[in-house]
Amino acid sequence: MLSGERKEGGSPRFGKLHLPVGLWINSPRKQLAKLGRRWPSAASVKSSSSDTGSRSSEPLPPPPPHVELRRVGAVKAAGGASGSRAKRISQLFRGSGTGATGSGGAGGPGTPGGAQRWASEKKLPELAAGVAPEPPLAARATAPPGVLKIFGAGLASGANYKSVLATARSTARELVAEALERYGLSGSPGGGPGESSCVDAFALCDALGRPAAGGVGGGEWRAEHLRVLGDSERPLLVQELWRARPGWARRFELRGREEARRLEQEAFGAADSDGTGAPSWRPQKNRSRAASGGAALASPGPGSGSGPPAGSGGKERSENLSLRRSVSELSLQGRRRRQQERRQQALSMAPGAADAQIGPADPGDFDQLTQCLIQAPSNRPYFLLLQGYQDAQDFVVYVMTREQHVFGRGGNSSARGGSPAPYVDTFLNAPDILPRHCTVRAGPEPPAMVRPSRGAPVTHNGCLLLREAELHPGDLLGLGEHFLFMYKDPRTGGSGPARPPWLPARPGTAPPGPGWAFSCRLCGRGLQERGEALAAYLDGREPVLRFRPREEEALLGEIVRAAAAGAGDLPPLGPATLLALCVQHSARELELGHLPRLLGRLARLIKEAVWEKIKEIGDRQPENHPEGVPEVPLTPEAVSVELRPLMLWMANTTELLSFVQEKVLEMEKEADQEGLSSDPQLCNDLELCDEAMALLDEVIMCTFQQSVYYLTKTLYSTLPALLDSNPFTAGAELPGPGAELGAMPPGLRPTLGVFQAALELTSQCELHPDLVSQTFGYLFFFSNASLLNSLMERGQGRPFYQWSRAVQIRTNLDLVLDWLQGAGLGDIATEFFRKLSIAVNLLCVPRTSLLKASWSSLRTDHPTLTPAQLHHLLSHYQLGPGRGPPPAWDPPPAERDAVDTGDIFESFSSHPPLILPLGSSRLRLTGPVTDDALHRELRRLRRLLWDLEQQELPANHRHGPPAATPP
Repeated sequence: MLSGERKEGGSPRFGKLHLPVGLWINSPRKQLAKLGRRWPSAASVKSSSSDTGSRSSEPLPPPPPHVELRRVGAVKAAGGASGSRAKRISQLFRGSGTGATGSGGAGGPGTPGGAQRWASEKKLPELAAGVAPEPPLAARATAPPGVLKIFGAGLASGANYKSVLATARSTARELVAEALERYGLSGSPGGGPGESSCVDAFALCDALGRPAAGGVGGGEWRAEHLRVLGDSERPLLVQELWRARPGWARRFELRGREEARRLEQEAFGAADSDGTGAPSWRPQKNRSRAASGGAALASPGPGSGSGPPAGSGGKERSENLSLRRSVSELSLQGRRRRQQERRQQALSMAPGAADAQIGPADPGDFDQLTQCLIQAPSNRPYFLLLQGYQDAQDFVVYVMTREQHVFGRGGNSSARGGSPAPYVDTFLNAPDILPRHCTVRAGPEPPAMVRPSRGAPVTHNGCLLLREAELHPGDLLGLGEHFLFMYKDPRTGGSGPARPPWLPARPGTAPPGPGWAFSCRLCGRGLQERGEALAAYLDGREPVLRFRPREEEALLGEIVRAAAAGAGDLPPLGPATLLALCVQHSARELELGHLPRLLGRLARLIKEAVWEKIKEIGDRQPENHPEGVPEVPLTPEAVSVELRPLMLWMANTTELLSFVQEKVLEMEKEADQEGLSSDPQLCNDLELCDEAMALLDEVIMCTFQQSVYYLTKTLYSTLPALLDSNPFTAGAELPGPGAELGAMPPGLRPTLGVFQAALELTSQCELHPDLVSQTFGYLFFFSNASLLNSLMERGQGRPFYQWSRAVQIRTNLDLVLDWLQGAGLGDIATEFFRKLSIAVNLLCVPRTSLLKASWSSLRTDHPTLTPAQLHHLLSHYQLGPGRGPPPAWDPPPAERDAVDTGDIFESFSSHPPLILPLGSSRLRLTGPVTDDALHRELRRLRRLLWDLEQQELPANHRHGPPAATPP
């Protein structure tokens, strides 16, 4: 909605428009000078005599020129000078730049007075310094349109005023028609007879009054002077040329034509009664023209008795001219003199102005020069334009009015997909500027951050900017091929760098030695300095790995190959750290679309390496050996060696996936902040990232499945000893909690050996704690199901369910749980071995107590056992020779079907699902690299990238790597 416009029950019809700056800034002094040649002075109008006001020795501030308010009939009936003056006013409003054109009276053509009436005013430019020529009305008519507020005076409820778009050529009748349409009334200049009569019934009035404290737009406001504009008058020129004096305000009102005529007559009648109305102007105007030393003094017309004696000379006329000049004309002369001094001061600031002579005929426009004297803001960051695209449209200073400032291309083009165009703070109309080109965020605390949009050419201090970077005061920001800005932030109080980073380090001096030819022109470094900086990077411990997109494939392949081969003595999470450095470099330094492609390539390389390792392990398994070769059972040590590469890939992929998820979330967050969440390119990038993360998920799942498969395969051959071995062997003592593996009974050592090997393997590979818990959870789930199924199966063929055998099984199970408790896995083991423990506890109940129990009590005491499993244990329990289960153990009819149809064996498919860890990655990418092995691998990769870069150069441009420093 236009500023200040209120409309009841509807939405705004126009967006926010601003008045053209040139319409208001370029004209006040020149219009005063011009109007001074057309209108009588204020002193001559208000004084009751011809000399009182004009003889004042102290010039007073010039009031704005007054608009004569006359009745329409009085204007038509007026003769002599009044009729001529009225016609001149009308011609001025019609865009005429000439003087009086009316006929008759003292100002009419053909009369000596009319030919030389304005001689004194024509001498004013000669008395003052040279003034820039007034732009003609024809040029003013081509100025940009402005907005006029037209007050309806109660035409519509809830509407105080309506804003209409007007140009310098818009007439009052056209604006009346447009305002009526805005108020919901019928009327247009091109309409039918009914519409034309509606326009004729209203008139546009120029009202002057004193506003209340709330301003013109609000509070009480009463028009004290009212003039009906003619249909052909141009309100925008009226508003431009004639300003209200301080304390007064002008506004345009839309009233009924009859009401406007009545109010106009009442206003003039009230003015006539107190002696300040329009009728008293006419004799004062005539006296003022004569008293100012006009043409009537030099060459009086026929019948004129107001001139000096015939013998008066030019000197007397000159004295009369200087003595009898009005107050407003004297003030105008002083203003012109001050204007000329300021104009010369402005021109003196231009190069070579000291030798230039500025005279009255200089065509330069002072108002345009004053616009060049710009004072930068003191409390907001801004951008200083160093190079633009169109000098006529570009500004010098672009101020940041929000914490986030967006540069983009102007226009009403919408984004793809029919979505609205992105919000832009500064419009740049160069052809290579994107609709949303660049975003700068400058919060209360430095530094500011600059982020280019996808595909937008942006440079920062002469270097191509692909990702978000810090922006400091004094930095150069280039947008496209045409715009170059300097960023300034007065809030820092001069806390920025002492020298801009784009200046040479040693201006005026060449680097020593012959290496000056190879020096960097941007930073001023010599070849020796560049070599030292390169050596510091190649051998440094900073967690940085820089590469170009063309070297990406070779770098990723080298990292994955070294990790798969197990070369060197890298730390367990070393491959993930190196790969994360590649991801971080892509996210910070390379273009926006590079990161999704890198993630996809990285995930595919890891998947291929893991798949090859799985095939190698499978080929070495005993079941895959040729026929005739005896199978050798797997030992915990052999399994640990085979599974170490898979466990390492699972640990590294898990940490890498967490790191990638953080980067993708940052990408989505930045897109939401910039309002680009629905951008098609961003959606495509996120889909590529999702595909890459899905491949990493698949790698984790595959390595987890293969690891637990080989571990459970080894456990399968060792678990039966828990049911068959007797811990109470002759001379053996039961070990306490936390005992070593060697102190455990021989029947439990193989099973506990597998658990210990798996625990050491996960610790050596630095597997994520969540995955360690889930790995042992799956091992305990398998052990519980396998032992319970073996227990159920052994009770069918031969007597097995006896109290003595149950006590042995209970003791073995307690020893295993105690050992796991000492290893830190007691809670997980207790949870997964619960069903086996309850089944063994049932068999350990003394026979006499068991015979007294009923089916319902046994079901209550052993809730984890299904009806089929409980009935199976009770029906095969050995009570003695020839004794069967008592009737109290029979299930009720309600559970008979569950007993008959239920499965007594545990299903291995009901294992817990694998849940990937949540939270931040454990990779340490800040601070220096402390691990020597990782530092050596980082140095090797940096030198590999240096060699690849040198191979692309011609032989005579290649340089050997700097001398390596000891780590």
